[in-house]
Amino acid sequence: MIAGAVLGFFFFRYWRAQARTAAEALAAADRGALSSEGPKAQHPKIAMDSCIGCGSCVTVCPEGDVLALINGKAAIVNGHKCIGHGLCAEACPVGAITMVMAKPSAGSDLPVISEEYETNVENLFIAGELGGLALIKNAVNQGRDSIDAIARRLLLAGSNGNDRELLDVVIVGAGPAGISASLRAAEHGLKAVTLERETVGGTVSKYPRAKLVMTSPVEFPLYGRFHKTALSKEELMGFWEKVIGRTDLNIHTSEGVDAVNKESDGLFHIRTAQGEYRSRAVVLAMGRAGTPRKLGVKGEELPHVLYRLIEADHYTDNDILIVGGGDSAVEAAMGLAYQRGNRVTVSYRKGEFSRLKDRNAKRIEEQIQLGTIKVLFNSMPIEFRVGSVAIGCDGQVRELPNDFVWIFAGGTPPTEFLRASGIAFGLESVSAAI
Repeated sequence: MIAGAVLGFFFFRYWRAQARTAAEALAAADRGALSSEGPKAQHPKIAMDSCIGCGSCVTVCPEGDVLALINGKAAIVNGHKCIGHGLCAEACPVGAITMVMAKPSAGSDLPVISEEYETNVENLFIAGELGGLALIKNAVNQGRDSIDAIARRLLLAGSNGNDRELLDVVIVGAGPAGISASLRAAEHGLKAVTLERETVGGTVSKYPRAKLVMTSPVEFPLYGRFHKTALSKEELMGFWEKVIGRTDLNIHTSEGVDAVNKESDGLFHIRTAQGEYRSRAVVLAMGRAGTPRKLGVKGEELPHVLYRLIEADHYTDNDILIVGGGDSAVEAAMGLAYQRGNRVTVSYRKGEFSRLKDRNAKRIEEQIQLGTIKVLFNSMPIEFRVGSVAIGCDGQVRELPNDFVWIFAGGTPPTEFLRASGIAFGLESVSAAI
């Protein structure tokens, strides 16, 4: 009888914990349904009639708590955290999950693209994070698939061999999507040029040293499949260095694109500071962050106020301020705190971190508890000075010693550039359909 009572006690505790977890998940799902916290781009769609509630999708998600089990069925509870890994769909044993794109109204600041990654402008494609998806794997796949679609169309239309200056495709950007598209174009034998404003690698080249950039296998055109499940920035950049050595790739670095216009003859005219190109198709593989967003704080023009962290190990024995509360800010703070003698403070305007990847949320909490990183919530820099920074925090002004500041406030996306090219955005397409 005692054994039965003990068993009943532990069963009650287990049942209560499960009920609490389900209630929290249901509350999170309700918040997502009633606010703007839902999926912004590619995300899982769950067929409730097929779902058996095994929880494999919940377990496999690298972002931690995008999915949960509610009343014995899988549900999206933190859709804004989903960045389109697709591992949940692969793990589902009954095929109850498919990956779909969010409705245009959910991504009102994102360009509208088709399943082939084509915009509303015929033969103008978007690949990579500009279309709303993170992940290098997604960018590589989209760059490849965009070129496949272009090659099929060109084959049906026939070539124009009389015009030697006319290109089959111009690829704008030499990040993951642009490199993949360039390789695929070479594989198809297309006449192509790739234009990159900075250097090969795009945003990846600016990541901190040793940053993990891929966590699942990916296949590059011409080179085959990368089977490693963990790839660092250096490994990927090393591969790309070999890629750009190919003689059949026409990559122009330090040549930014100023305008892309489709003319009445159906051809695209691409203008740069160095010249003009004519092409039958275009793939925009640019980054979405664009120009770093500034705070408008006095002293922001000082040379020790920076917006990108490239080599964390170059900074030691410094008083450092990180401004921002997203993954980039937290990763930079942890990377700098790891270096010898650094004293790192994070200033974040909100009362808590709310949009971090699960692994970053756990790591930053550990660092706060250990005292290696200090965080000032509900705070905002007021003035940057040589040797110090003034911060408004909870109605008071605090002055901290400072050698370097990194601001991670996002960037100004190339929205106007895209609009000038004729590309429609989410809400625009919805309004046009009404």
